[in-house]
Amino acid sequence: MTNLKEFRLMDGRTISCTSAAEARMLWVEMSDEGFYRGAAATLRDGDVVLDIGANIGLSAIMFADTCPGVRVIAAEPAPVTFECLARNLGTHVPGAVPLRVAAGRDRGRAQFTWYPRASANSGLYADQRTDDKATEIFLRNSGLDDDAIGVLTNGLHVGEEIEVEVTTVSDIIEGHCPDAEIGVLKVDVERAEMDVLEGISDTHWPRIHTVVAEVHDLDGRLNEICDLLGAKGFRVHARQDRVLSGTELNEVFATRDRS
Repeated sequence: MTNLKEFRLMDGRTISCTSAAEARMLWVEMSDEGFYRGAAATLRDGDVVLDIGANIGLSAIMFADTCPGVRVIAAEPAPVTFECLARNLGTHVPGAVPLRVAAGRDRGRAQFTWYPRASANSGLYADQRTDDKATEIFLRNSGLDDDAIGVLTNGLHVGEEIEVEVTTVSDIIEGHCPDAEIGVLKVDVERAEMDVLEGISDTHWPRIHTVVAEVHDLDGRLNEICDLLGAKGFRVHARQDRVLSGTELNEVFATRDRS
């Protein structure tokens, strides 16, 4: 078993992780007043949060902190990352359901690339060269010089190929929350975001009230996803953080009115 590490949040809570530096970065992302926080603000008691691409569970913790009356269902396929997720949910999000699966268009099995040193960049469509380049741009935009960037990125995206189970969002809903309102669907799946959205049946879309997603804008995908969500009745907002300028990474936040 991989030696897990610990990271202490600013409020004193301890979480399990594979990299303390990565956990710190992810928690800062959850703490900023960005789209994830905006999605959390739409939650109501009794809602379900579907966290697709949950990683070690920091977004799940943030959603539950913001609205303690929600139920979190969190999907993460990589075994070591999933172990961290299950531990963190068990400790900090009572009643949450961790699922060791990826989400896609159809159920089945698929090859998944896990990056031990950069678990949040792992995925079904991982690409070492592109992931290295995106990280270099992010670090340069954050103010680091080339020497520091070289040290930080050396070997960062050396991956391990594993086979994982794939399911669909609709299968998760039917199996775990067939009658619930999906207050937030969060999607962070490293280039598989369209697969995830296309795995939602017409029956289930009306019960999803907010979508927050990281979108890799490849071959017009950002516009495609915005158009899909608009056709489903959402008001859609997209942006790119300044530190991601020059990469394919964007954020999408989509909401609709609730009675």
